[in-house]
Amino acid sequence: MFETVIGLEVHVQLNTKTKLFCSCPISFAEHQNSNTCPTCLALPGALPVVNKEAAIKAMRLGYAINGNVNHSSNFDRKSYFYPDSPSAYQITQLTKAIVQKGEVFIDLKDGTQKRIGMTQAHLEADAGKNIHEGGHSKVDLNRAGTPLLEIVSDPDMRNSDEAVAYLKKLHSTVRYLDISDANMQEGSFRCDVNVSIRPKGQEEFGTRVEIKNINSFRFVADAIAYEVQRQTEAYEDGIYKTEIRQETRLWNVDEGVTKSMRGKEEAADYRYFPDPDLRPLVVTEEMIAQAKKMPELPDAKIERYINELKIKKVDARVLCSTKELAYFFEDMLTTGAKAKTSVNWLNTELLGRLNKAGFNITTSPVTAVKLGELVSKIDDGSINGKGAKDILDVLMTEDKDIDSLIDSMGLAQVSDDGAILEIIDAILEANQAKVEQYRGGKDKLFGFFVGQTMKASKGSANPQKVNELLKERLA
Repeated sequence: MFETVIGLEVHVQLNTKTKLFCSCPISFAEHQNSNTCPTCLALPGALPVVNKEAAIKAMRLGYAINGNVNHSSNFDRKSYFYPDSPSAYQITQLTKAIVQKGEVFIDLKDGTQKRIGMTQAHLEADAGKNIHEGGHSKVDLNRAGTPLLEIVSDPDMRNSDEAVAYLKKLHSTVRYLDISDANMQEGSFRCDVNVSIRPKGQEEFGTRVEIKNINSFRFVADAIAYEVQRQTEAYEDGIYKTEIRQETRLWNVDEGVTKSMRGKEEAADYRYFPDPDLRPLVVTEEMIAQAKKMPELPDAKIERYINELKIKKVDARVLCSTKELAYFFEDMLTTGAKAKTSVNWLNTELLGRLNKAGFNITTSPVTAVKLGELVSKIDDGSINGKGAKDILDVLMTEDKDIDSLIDSMGLAQVSDDGAILEIIDAILEANQAKVEQYRGGKDKLFGFFVGQTMKASKGSANPQKVNELLKERLA
């Protein structure tokens, strides 16, 4: 039996207005090489200046993950030659990162939590973009110098489920902190996966393989599954030492396999050395104060929902899975809607309709306030659940006043005892035989009487009142 060892290096593009070492704006949609300057182009004599906003956002993550935020950190040059790096080096932080250590707690399927340690989170400048067309290649340097925060985990994950749970937790955290849009499709949140296997009980790590630039939770799980199988088969066939070597591989989505890209470089291959153009990054008390200003994070929000709003843990986790969903829920509560009713109508009724119609919570045609008003009508007995579902169906296509819809659709719930008793008496009079059977012990007939009453009222009778008044009459 083998044990899988996984570590992740996540690259988060920080949502600053300008690049990491110059004042060029962050933009990818504009004409190629239009957002560049002598610093981006690495022209002789151009000197880098650290983006203060990027440093603060890196520090904010550090505080959020209980990391050690260094008040003084260093920049280093990582040398490599590639067309999208005009300087032939990348400015990064090797020797002393702005954030060191830290932790994230992930939820496991058995209901427990596991701690995933952080090695460090360091600032670095992104490269440009190579565009390959036909028999030639072009280089767009608009992206060159974009601030990245590389978050390096400890090798604490033991299967793909844990790796995906960690990624989702980190993805949610950076979005709550508003330090990145973390758009995986656009490359704002991508990761390198380090995978190795070892016989269970062995302390020494196996040969580590790095899978580069995966931008989907599903692809991360698939790549890990394939790589574990490849390494396990090599071990069982007795060719582990010759077949599995320390290298960088790419995940081929179409074929569902990892393919060798290059031998894995060591630090010496990159010829790291301190950047002579950048002095140590020393943070001020003002920067520390700004970095510590952060919103309520998912774990704290979940605990508050459970303890204060008395919501089930599983529902609280769903609500807090994204900040947009959590804020939508909280906006519903501002209308006076009850928390428990709101959870069901948001998680089940609205999300179900949005998914079917191809919307998400940010593009929902039904606003949080509108759904909160609808839930409030259920809470105060103005309408019943069936009527509310009919109204929600209308709101998915038309923005109309809820009170007007209740009137025009005839959905006002009848709670008047006299009106409901009149219907009940007529039902009992028409079904004397069943009344006698019920009184003779056939309790299941109670559901029949409830159904007949609701049918006669065309669903407008308050179900709770119907139950109460039927029990009185039948007694």
